[in-house]
Amino acid sequence: MSAAIPTKGNLIAIKRSLELARQGYDLMDKKRNILVHEMMGLIDRASEVQQQIDVVFREAYASLQMANITLGFCDQIAAAVPVDDSISVRLRSVMGVEIPSITKDESQPQIEYGLAETNSQLDDAYLKFIRVKKLSRTLAELENTIYRLAYAVIKTQKRANALQNIIIPGQTADIKSITEALEEKDREDYARLKVIKDKIHQ
Repeated sequence: MSAAIPTKGNLIAIKRSLELARQGYDLMDKKRNILVHEMMGLIDRASEVQQQIDVVFREAYASLQMANITLGFCDQIAAAVPVDDSISVRLRSVMGVEIPSITKDESQPQIEYGLAETNSQLDDAYLKFIRVKKLSRTLAELENTIYRLAYAVIKTQKRANALQNIIIPGQTADIKSITEALEEKDREDYARLKVIKDKIHQ
């Protein structure tokens, strides 16, 4: 409870502040619910993508193993594949939370090595690892988004708790205290006036 001077002006000001605090709590509560709902949907999506990555990884390594068996180790062939640096990250805002959005040129994959000394097992492994890379980008975006949303939920929850458990009860107590003080002052003023009137009429 604050040490507010019990005046009608202070009472009006604290009542306004209390109304704003209640509105703020309602907004925080709605924001938290929206963020949690958004986050839960992304968690389900991330789980699906992780399962897809696990399946495609197994298939890609099986194809690579067959390519290694039939061609010998493929490290020299793999060196012919250029480094992919075409990914860019942009941020977008969801309820005031900065969310990453990964963009990539999604043109058809091109075979980057010669075909004369390779076979279809290597081609299959190459295409599957491209699929793994794409899924990994998606998973990274989802997981980063989930982390940022979770952090925003925690911050929003703390602010909502502060409003609900500290600010609103404190201002409510202030209003009660000031109201009681003003009522007591009104009673004292009334009693004083009554005494003065009685003296005047004597």
